[in-house]
Amino acid sequence: MQSIADIAKKLNNGGLIIFPTDTIWGIGCRIDKLDSIKRIFAIKKRDFNKPFPIIVDSVEMLKQYVEDIHPRVETLLNLHAHPLTVVYPKAKNITAPVAHETGSVAIRIVKDPFCNALIKETGIPLVATSANFSGEPFPNNFSEIDVNLLELVDLVVDHRQNEKSKGKPSVIASYDDKGELEFLRT
Repeated sequence: MQSIADIAKKLNNGGLIIFPTDTIWGIGCRIDKLDSIKRIFAIKKRDFNKPFPIIVDSVEMLKQYVEDIHPRVETLLNLHAHPLTVVYPKAKNITAPVAHETGSVAIRIVKDPFCNALIKETGIPLVATSANFSGEPFPNNFSEIDVNLLELVDLVVDHRQNEKSKGKPSVIASYDDKGELEFLRT
C-alpha cells in the first residue's frame, strides 16, 4: 500500500491522483497547481467555467479560504450527518479556476481519516471532483471507474479499492447574506 507521504509527494510535485474520498472516488490535485487543475478540466472534458469542489481537513483550514462563514452555516457544518459541500459566496486566497469567476467557491470539510491525513501531509486543500468523464455517471466504487480515466492520471491510490459499498456524492448547499440555506443537491 502506498504511504500518505508518497501520495502527498506526487501531489506536491503537481501530480494528479485518483483517490477515495469521504463520498465517492475522485480525481484530485493541490489547489495551487494551476497546470494540474487545467489537466483535470481537459481529462474530464469539463467546461472551464464550472470550477471543481475542494476539500479541507477542518473549519480552521476552511477559514483560510473563505471570507465569511455565516454562524448558521458553521453550526450546520458541525451537525450535518452526511458529507456537505457548501458554496461560499466569497473565496479568499484562491482564484479562478478553483474559485468561480463570481468569487464563490465550493468546499467540503472531510471527516475521512485517509483524506484528512493526505490534506495534512500536503498542507493545502485539494481539488476533489468525481472520477468520471463529464456527463457520465459517477463511480459508486473503484471498480466502476472507467479504465481509460485511470490511465490519464499520475497515480491511482490503492487504498480502499476492494470496497464494494456504494458511495454517494455530498449534499450541496449555498447560502445568502442572511444565512438562508438553499440545498442544491440532497
